[in-house]
Amino acid sequence: MFVPSHYREPDGSWMVDIVRGNPLALMMSSGAAGEPPYATHLPATADPGEPAGRSGGLVGATLLGHMNRENPHWEALEDGTAVRLAFTGPHAYVSPVLYGVTPAAPTWNFTSVHVRGTVEKIPAGEETLEVVKATVRAFEADFGDGWDMTTSLDYFRSIVPGVGAFRVRVTGADGMFKLSQEQEPEVRDRVRQEFGRRACGRHRETAAYMQRLP
Repeated sequence: MFVPSHYREPDGSWMVDIVRGNPLALMMSSGAAGEPPYATHLPATADPGEPAGRSGGLVGATLLGHMNRENPHWEALEDGTAVRLAFTGPHAYVSPVLYGVTPAAPTWNFTSVHVRGTVEKIPAGEETLEVVKATVRAFEADFGDGWDMTTSLDYFRSIVPGVGAFRVRVTGADGMFKLSQEQEPEVRDRVRQEFGRRACGRHRETAAYMQRLP
């Protein structure tokens, strides 16, 4: 991912926040010769059994993911396959009206993280079930209502044969935080304040990241 220097994250914690807060990733890997790459949307979360990334960032961390075993993408994956996972964070359209200056051009403020790594496929059965359970725990804690999966474990076991689980060992990560840094401070502040007043959650979340800028 091309990231101009003024749109790079101030520190690695920003990228960790995007991945944790927006865990539905687009995972991509190379297709056969002359064919387009494989691309699958799937949830990804930190592996609770592995150490965190270096200095609190993503590099060196391990992510867990899973997909349908009938997906051709699953068949194409092998241990050591290089993959990229793209996570999209808060984003919002910026109308030139918000700038209050002329000339101006519309744009889109957005946050995104691309993670590079290698795949380790996880054996079927109980090990895959553990991935499903770890995913439920993580997402219930961050987005759910404290649902107790205990009474559904037999159901989980009935569907696990169709689940392909894997780890991604993170070898690199790039963050794009395009948040009006190219604008004058007073213009950027107008955009942030207007986004913060919107009913749309995406706008308010984008404003929160703009507020964090140095």
